[in-house]
Amino acid sequence: MEQLLERFLEYVQIDTQSKIQCRAVQVPSSEGQWLLATVLKAQLESLGCVDISLSEHCCLMATLPANTTAKAPVIGFIAHLDTAPDFTGKHVHPLLVENYRGGDIALGIGDEVLSPVLMPVLHELHGHTLITTDGKTLLGADDKAGIAAIMTALARLKSRPHGKIRVAFTPDEETGAGAPLFDIQAFGADWAYTVDGGGLGEFEYENFNAADAVIRINGQSAHTGYAKGKLINSLELAWAFHRQLPQDEKPEKTEGDAGFWHLHSLKGNALKAEIHYLIRDFDDHHFAARQQTLEAIAEEMNQTYGGKATVSVVFHESYRNMRSKIEAHPQVIELVLRAMDKNGIRPKIKPIRGGTDGAFLSWRGLPCPNLFTGGFNFHSKYEFASLDIMEQSVELIASIAELACEGEAATLHKGAVAATGRGYSSSSPKYQ
Repeated sequence: MEQLLERFLEYVQIDTQSKIQCRAVQVPSSEGQWLLATVLKAQLESLGCVDISLSEHCCLMATLPANTTAKAPVIGFIAHLDTAPDFTGKHVHPLLVENYRGGDIALGIGDEVLSPVLMPVLHELHGHTLITTDGKTLLGADDKAGIAAIMTALARLKSRPHGKIRVAFTPDEETGAGAPLFDIQAFGADWAYTVDGGGLGEFEYENFNAADAVIRINGQSAHTGYAKGKLINSLELAWAFHRQLPQDEKPEKTEGDAGFWHLHSLKGNALKAEIHYLIRDFDDHHFAARQQTLEAIAEEMNQTYGGKATVSVVFHESYRNMRSKIEAHPQVIELVLRAMDKNGIRPKIKPIRGGTDGAFLSWRGLPCPNLFTGGFNFHSKYEFASLDIMEQSVELIASIAELACEGEAATLHKGAVAATGRGYSSSSPKYQ
């Protein structure tokens, strides 16, 4: 695990935080992503990779050539270069806790702590080597743990049989700006896996459908002293609009399979107001119904005010649930389940209450579910990683490559789809 740790600690020192305010004008949105890509390019060359390319938008691709004549699909592994805009990733000072024995973990000088009371997953990590922040920055495990796992797996695969492996390190996953620029044809994989998940055994091929909705409201202004019968306050209308949505279908009141509307922002004045919602749902019909609900509220308000005030709705779709695209290629799932079984890992297949670049790529034609990395508490100063789980991520990647060249990918487990229609019964089951 020493090389894995060295790689990870090297990568997190490079500030690659993406800048959401720049996503519309440049990709990558930060210079640090170029720096990390340059470091990785040199390391890929030293590992014997070929066909190395770095695009104008900082997407780094490379090939680990096959070392066997066995017929095998071309498998891809993808991780992202950037860290989240939510919290600073500058001057990261990672701390090691070896053989964690339980209890609180002091961060930095101890003014912040990781507590198993607030983070019960720590109870499952006794004996692990944990890597934490000093309480002042992100750690960067999202997704430098994935990068380190892929790079370490490439090094190990040099002495283990495998077919052609493609890897890619992509920009601006956190802002959603990188995936649309990913050149699937140039990547040339039959399918791929993002290595961007969390705890041991997590395997994800279902995610939210996601859209943004902008509600624009135009009212009527008037002098407040003489406003009776004249003033139509847009902010009042905005609040009336919001109150018509089910109050128990918010992020803070939902979990599991439940979708939601999230009031992301509300701004304006008496004359004009604007509401920004995030719409999320796993089910396609429910997702469409949520959009229709907003349109119906707007139409009702327009009829009520008869043109004296207007309400309009504009939607922007962000990403779609990849489940149908992955399940159309069951070998993509089965290969991971066989690799986990080989390594004694119990699969934890569950929907992502968010999205990944893999969801976007799956809808563009590259099936791309998500594998675990060993990182936890992403997007916060309480982010940490388990080196032991990162090591198991490395072995999972290597095993996927090995099993694919043994023909295992073509042998599908019979009766695998659960009676519920969600996930594989043989196994069990972030863009905002």
